[in-house]
Amino acid sequence: MHWADALQEVTRIESSGVAGEIAGVEYDSRRARRGVAFVAMRGGTTDGNRYINAAIAQGAAAIVTDSQEAYAKLRFEHPTIAALRVAHGRRALAELSAAVLGHPERRLAVSAVTGTNGKTTTAYLLEQILRSVGRRCVLLGTIETRIGDEVRDSPHTTPESSDTLEIFADGVRAGATEAVMEMSSHALQQERVWGIPVDVAIFTNLTQDHLDYHGTMEKYLAAKARLFEGVGTLPPRVAVINADDSAAEAFARAAGSSHRMMYSANGRGNFRAERTRMQAGETRFQFVTSSGSIDIQSPLTGRVNVSNLLAAMCAALARGVMLDEIAAAARELKQAPGRFQTVPGPVEAGFAVVVDYAHTDDALRNLIALARELVKERGSRVITLFGCGGERDRGKRPRMGRAAAEGSDLVVLTSDNPRSEEPMAIIAEALAGVRETTTECIVEPDRTAAIGIAIRAARAGDIVLLAGKGHEKVQVLRDRTVPFDDVLVAQKILKELL
Repeated sequence: MHWADALQEVTRIESSGVAGEIAGVEYDSRRARRGVAFVAMRGGTTDGNRYINAAIAQGAAAIVTDSQEAYAKLRFEHPTIAALRVAHGRRALAELSAAVLGHPERRLAVSAVTGTNGKTTTAYLLEQILRSVGRRCVLLGTIETRIGDEVRDSPHTTPESSDTLEIFADGVRAGATEAVMEMSSHALQQERVWGIPVDVAIFTNLTQDHLDYHGTMEKYLAAKARLFEGVGTLPPRVAVINADDSAAEAFARAAGSSHRMMYSANGRGNFRAERTRMQAGETRFQFVTSSGSIDIQSPLTGRVNVSNLLAAMCAALARGVMLDEIAAAARELKQAPGRFQTVPGPVEAGFAVVVDYAHTDDALRNLIALARELVKERGSRVITLFGCGGERDRGKRPRMGRAAAEGSDLVVLTSDNPRSEEPMAIIAEALAGVRETTTECIVEPDRTAAIGIAIRAARAGDIVLLAGKGHEKVQVLRDRTVPFDDVLVAQKILKELL
């Protein structure tokens, strides 16, 4: 796309210089190359304007900046290079990327999921339902990115807009007509999803998390609610909202004129589960809708997955999938990796080891409640291992400790991703919550050793829950990031038991 044409689609303050064809858009100077436009924008931890000269040295043909000082310096030091000053760097990144890529976001029907817990599973289930009826999809989420059958790593739950739009463009070239994506509160607040038109917006739930960033629950809610208001776009056509959550009314108000589908696992709303029956490896319920009902059978287990299924099924209905098609797809659905994922082990052990991403007090309660349902008939125990991430919301640490201890027979408290914090200091804050109960707790900061303690404490019939990291393949320490996979560590320990 020619620079002059691209300029017509970017909200700008002033511009100077000229450029020809633009080969791409980059916000990381290390990826700048000949012919690209480099967007220098201020972020939370760094300022891209510091790297303008590096981008020019790598061949950038045009510079977009959100700094008046950087723009003036650029005009003085590089008077011939195309320069553009904007008020909002991230908005400009989105607008310019969309223009250069030919607006792939307009050629996909986007379904977006937000919420503290359940985003990944709901997105994963919805994409499977859409694929089951022949829709070609793009999936962007915490675990992985999919373009049709191609699987890519996902470094972030919600990438920067230019990265998302490039994935959309690849999807369009591969014949995709649908996109399903998770939208985190950070991405919505930072406008990393600026200009992406959402057809179906889904709200799963709201519990305490990320207050290290948002400050208050009110601001956290407001960030997530932006999905239903539209971020640089019109509001979504359809709003799918969890009627069982205390924040449901606030999200319904945010949805404004959108068509609302209120779903409930507890008999509320026009889209609900009735006559629910659960056992290990199977959940059955009647899916009641405003236009009829149908029996649902799914291999997913637990009440929390009834809610996730309802969210995905409502979104599928909104995207034109028929009730009988949804019921057929439900029988074949697979759980997202790292979400109540059973670790393969020797049958002789007689107990189950489960890995789950639960990293909030609400998620821990749901996870432990599911495990408790599965062991109650045989009177066995639930052993829960968990830790709290460093440099994250400290206020939830004692809440997580109490949640883990209230539902478990034994708690093993360990490290998660301590980052720059002292692991034992993090553990001490979580331990305060555990000590509000009488549940036995073993503290072991080394996660490998802690997993060994939890597994070796298990008896026949027990369930061992390894919570917090789920699908993650690394552990982030103060001075380095090391390979770490709860599933592989648990498998090794289980083999040693033979």
